[in-house]
Amino acid sequence: MQPILREVPFSFETERLLIRGPLPGDGAVVRTAVLESLNELRAWMPWAVNIPDETGYEAIIREKYLDYLARRDLMMLLWLKGTDTLIGGSGLHKIDWRVPKFEIGYWVRTAYTGNGYITEAVKGITKLAFDVLGAKRVEIRCDSLNERSAAVARRAGYPLEATLRHHDRHHLTGNLRDTLIFALVAD
Repeated sequence: MQPILREVPFSFETERLLIRGPLPGDGAVVRTAVLESLNELRAWMPWAVNIPDETGYEAIIREKYLDYLARRDLMMLLWLKGTDTLIGGSGLHKIDWRVPKFEIGYWVRTAYTGNGYITEAVKGITKLAFDVLGAKRVEIRCDSLNERSAAVARRAGYPLEATLRHHDRHHLTGNLRDTLIFALVAD
């Protein structure tokens, strides 16, 4: 089946969150959340080094909207249920529909850390991947020094599968870094 023909929900809810794909018009609110969280994001997220202006960010969101519709990348925004408060982002990335397999990425707005929102989102997105999209494998990858990200993976039930030593260079320092791979597979 062609990826664009696959049925993928555009939004779903967990206990406290509305999780949905990006829509035209979301650029400004996403940019604001990222700017408020830059000190934490820059250390781990290469995309947080150079933040475009509002127009540029809106263009990115619209491209991600098209990617969602085409099933190339499923960026998801995390909203507190019943509000217009964006608390972070996540999604299913590096999609291989032949398997099918996905990689979950995530970030949280600084003001909302420590409340379990990201773990809740990851559990919900994992359920979507396996139960709705038929995933055979879902991975979470993070820098070995990113203890908070690794803790989210563990709390969401992902066992550590591998450590890729000297796998990449850090986007700010250029130092060699290790990558942790957490993975769940279908039975």
